[in-house]
Amino acid sequence: MAELDIGKHCQISSCNLKDFLPFVCDFCSGIFCLEHRSREAHSCKEEPVKKESHNAGGSTSYPCSFQDCKGKELLPVICPQCEKHFCLAHRHQDDHKCEKLEVSKPRMAATKELVQKIVESKEGSKPKGRRGAKNSATAAKVALMKLKLHAAGDKGLPQTERTYFQVYLPKESKDSSQPMFFCSKWSVGKVVDYAASLASLKNNNNVLTAKKLRLCHPDTGEAFRMDDMLLSLLAQPESPLYNGGNVILEYLDNECTSLENVSDYVTQS
Repeated sequence: MAELDIGKHCQISSCNLKDFLPFVCDFCSGIFCLEHRSREAHSCKEEPVKKESHNAGGSTSYPCSFQDCKGKELLPVICPQCEKHFCLAHRHQDDHKCEKLEVSKPRMAATKELVQKIVESKEGSKPKGRRGAKNSATAAKVALMKLKLHAAGDKGLPQTERTYFQVYLPKESKDSSQPMFFCSKWSVGKVVDYAASLASLKNNNNVLTAKKLRLCHPDTGEAFRMDDMLLSLLAQPESPLYNGGNVILEYLDNECTSLENVSDYVTQS
């Protein structure tokens, strides 16, 4: 499935962040991300032009076009698709129900049907010949597509910051695993806390003498450090973590640094 080329890169060379709803400077007409949208942040060299204003205070504001929203912004926040002004809360296409939203429900239904057919064909056929890197990459893409259809998480996270995992839960849990997504900028500790909340797990990580809920390596069972950043783990060569992969969540004694019998978790789903 082809990736949609949506959004623009921030013109600050040291940033270059791609924003799906970029900000256009009202003075220099440059394109910037949220962090560099103000004139001070991107060192705007254009002098502000005084505009006539009907406001009592003499300042220009841009009202939100979303129905019943009374929000206003001092700088224009324009949707590049429908070209209407919105407040920060409604600047994303999903938030203001953009009339030119690219992804439609029939398309998502077709994608779901395609994924289901791929999964069924994989399960119904026996592997023939050697399985190379190409087959592994295809399997990873199929797993990621399947997770995206059912994963739970913070719907407010931008798509570019979402990392999807099949999370295998502690042995005492009612469910063996759940698909979830997390922000790639979070620490392992925050991932553990959020996963515990989604799965309604008891979390006593702040109690000194209690067993600690830990995120573990899907192959070796080794517990990741709580202060490790998810983005750093994903970027490591031959990393055990990847978008669409598996992780294990389990209670460990304070002195314990790894799980035993990792296969017991992965095969119980």
